[in-house]
Amino acid sequence: MGKLKTKRGVKKRFKLLKKKVVYHKACKSHILTKKSNKRKRALRRMSVLSSDTAKLIRRSLPYG
Repeated sequence: MGKLKTKRGVKKRFKLLKKKVVYHKACKSHILTKKSNKRKRALRRMSVLSSDTAKLIRRSLPYG
């Protein structure tokens, strides 16, 4: 069997930890003046994907 290909878009957007898949939230790139400081601070943090979606992401990243 040949090598499995990594989905490049998934590789750029998600990071695999031991048991979790994390990602950065959207809405942090522009039009920041109308967003509150609290909201912008919350968008800085990485979020954890649900287990169902994480399975799909792990399938797209065969070599981690």
